[in-house]
Amino acid sequence: MMKLYEGFALEQLIERKKALELKFEGYKKENFNLDMSRGKPCVDQLNLSNEIYKEALSSDFISEDGVDCRNYGLVDGLPEMKRIFAHMLDVSEEEIILGDSSSLSLMYGTIEKAFNHGLYNSVPWNKLGKVKFLCPSPGYDRHFAICELFNIEMITVPMKNDGPDMDTVEKLVAEDELIKGIWCTPIYSNPTGVTYSDEVVKRFANMKTKAKDFKIFWDVAYIVHHLNGEEKLLNILSECKKAGTPDRVFIFTSTSKITFPGAGVAAMACSVENAQYLKKLISIQTIGPNKINHLLHARFFKDIDGVNAHMRKHAEILKPKFEMVINVLESNLGHLNIAQWTRPKGGYFISLDVPKGCAREVVAKAQEAGVKLTAAGATFPYGSDPEDRNIRIAPTFPPIDELKQAIEVLCTCIELVVINKILLTKEIALSITPALVTEQ
Repeated sequence: MMKLYEGFALEQLIERKKALELKFEGYKKENFNLDMSRGKPCVDQLNLSNEIYKEALSSDFISEDGVDCRNYGLVDGLPEMKRIFAHMLDVSEEEIILGDSSSLSLMYGTIEKAFNHGLYNSVPWNKLGKVKFLCPSPGYDRHFAICELFNIEMITVPMKNDGPDMDTVEKLVAEDELIKGIWCTPIYSNPTGVTYSDEVVKRFANMKTKAKDFKIFWDVAYIVHHLNGEEKLLNILSECKKAGTPDRVFIFTSTSKITFPGAGVAAMACSVENAQYLKKLISIQTIGPNKINHLLHARFFKDIDGVNAHMRKHAEILKPKFEMVINVLESNLGHLNIAQWTRPKGGYFISLDVPKGCAREVVAKAQEAGVKLTAAGATFPYGSDPEDRNIRIAPTFPPIDELKQAIEVLCTCIELVVINKILLTKEIALSITPALVTEQ
């Protein structure tokens, strides 16, 4: 079992606490306003896509099929942009539906349709009395917020190094007909950075579910957001087809963190039958998405090779930030055994675990010193981390010098909270042992 501050005598901890308190008070006097609360692209990343709008001024608005993108029509999106997403997701163009800028909006809309009208070959969920969802955690807070809004009961499933705990998932879905779905961020997962293994993907496709209309909400927001090499995610739609469960999965992505979060293009992929059914419902909701934006994006990227080249530019900006955060954490905390963190190969986040019962206090203390973090507990259903351990670090938005300062402050806050908890325990206060042996 790992020991907190292993090898430190009680007197050393007391002296360290005094030094940290002085350091913390110094930070407070700096009046920092450092924000790591959300995974937003930085200005340099946004600038990479400014050329998109030069297209609007230098060419017409007619698509390659002769469609005037300024007018009504094409409820499922522009074909040339569908083609790019089809290559990105390794699906057919028939299996793609495009929206406006937000994949979250497509997810919300799919849940809403499931409640009000039912999904393909399923009863509307509002007729069931109760609906449950599995939520691998730590996970994405906005997935959980959708469940809360629709009063869907959330069941936490532990995350492992290769994806959700599939033994738990398979047991739960086999026993309970009211479990209608699961949220997944299967590549460079938010916030852990985990990419699901081939075995996990195959188990999802093949597992026996008591609910005949069980759905997997497969959010591949970071499918092209590589930092160190390129991790491959097995194609779940293909695996579902092999397993005879083609209608089980809905795949979501967007260019929100590729071009502009407020003006990108969102996409979803599913079986042809699911897509045809959803298009009928969507055609009542809208006469068509923003095809001008689809056209500008398609002309900007040209093809999937253009997307990949663009993402290499993103990586050049982001990789030094992630490396710096890891280095600062390692140099400040690595020898103390009081925190663990992920070293993601892509995506937008670093997941940090502190000792049990410390995360909320660390986040509050950081806020006191002028560093804003994602709320502790946000990465779990109902905003409640049962062990109060997990903190999500979002390194992308701040300039690298401000980011370094923010992580230095965070490290000081972690130490202070942990040392205070150790020194306040009765066992330590009465200890006469030369070395501290408090367990994590």
